[in-house]
Amino acid sequence: MKRLLLATVALSLLAAPAAFAQPQDFHHRDHRPTHVVKKKVIVKKTRWQRGHRLPRGQHYVVVKDYGRYHLRRPPHGQHWVRVDNQYLLVGITSGIIGALVNAQ
Repeated sequence: MKRLLLATVALSLLAAPAAFAQPQDFHHRDHRPTHVVKKKVIVKKTRWQRGHRLPRGQHYVVVKDYGRYHLRRPPHGQHWVRVDNQYLLVGITSGIIGALVNAQ
């Protein structure tokens, strides 16, 4: 009786790893083909001109150290801003462009 019980336990211990070694069934996965979407990025370059207004939504950086960039001192009520690769002398309250300088 002991031998039969011991043989049954040993056989069940040997059969357990074989059950885990069965190949897995992945038939439940979705087999739709994948699609690659190419996005096209369009960069809009704006041609700034004297007398035009700098739009409110335009991203710019105010240049405080104008001497470092070889820019003249701005008159009262104006400041230098950098937009893309240009320096613009813009009226603080009006946003009207007074001068343009290309960055070096």
